[in-house]
Amino acid sequence: MIVLFTDFGTRDPYVGQVKARLAVEAPGVAVIDLLHEVPDFNAHAGAHLLAALVGGFPPGAVFLAVVDPGVGTPRGTVVMQAGGRWYVGPDNGLLSVVAARAPDARLWRITWRPDELSATFHGRDLFAPIVAALARGEFPRERLAMVDAPGVEFDAGDLPRIIYIDHYGNAWIGVRGEPRVARVSAAGTVFAYGTCFGAVEKGQRLWFVNSVGLIELAVNRGSAAATYGLRVGDRVDVERVN
Repeated sequence: MIVLFTDFGTRDPYVGQVKARLAVEAPGVAVIDLLHEVPDFNAHAGAHLLAALVGGFPPGAVFLAVVDPGVGTPRGTVVMQAGGRWYVGPDNGLLSVVAARAPDARLWRITWRPDELSATFHGRDLFAPIVAALARGEFPRERLAMVDAPGVEFDAGDLPRIIYIDHYGNAWIGVRGEPRVARVSAAGTVFAYGTCFGAVEKGQRLWFVNSVGLIELAVNRGSAAATYGLRVGDRVDVERVN
């Protein structure tokens, strides 16, 4: 199984081009579109999103993770094995939260370069062939060099900021949650705790622990982002019970 996690969006040809390369080099392997709306250029938010989402995938899954504003520059590359899964992407912190939270993480950099390599599309030309080899069950040893740690590492602790806003206007926070949190506020507004959207009246705000274990801000049958002017990167105050 190959899992795609990118900021490519779905209106442009980039996802299709990557899938075409994967279809040629790993025919018959399932390709899952996990997310192509990672906040643009935001490897920090992407790192926390990826760490929250990987738990739903089986051992052996191969993640092609690309949020890469530094593509074409001397920024590094990462191939990682952690928790029985594989990850391939730029060395800009995107894979570092998964790495830090996994006690068994092993990392390599890609030393190989294909004959044809676009300066602006390493997802297709550099990362996809490595992903395809791993998905075929082949470890491309001659194309890699082992490293001790990512070159760029983000703090793997909770991130009290909005890291993603879904199309409903619900805001995901980079904080792993549990009901004992005492108070959650954003944009000068306190959000009441509820177990689900229907725990409050229509149009009322709430926070809850979402399906991947993160704190989420919402309005029942409305948009928290539009109502309160929330944006990716905004700080969220989370007070916990001692």
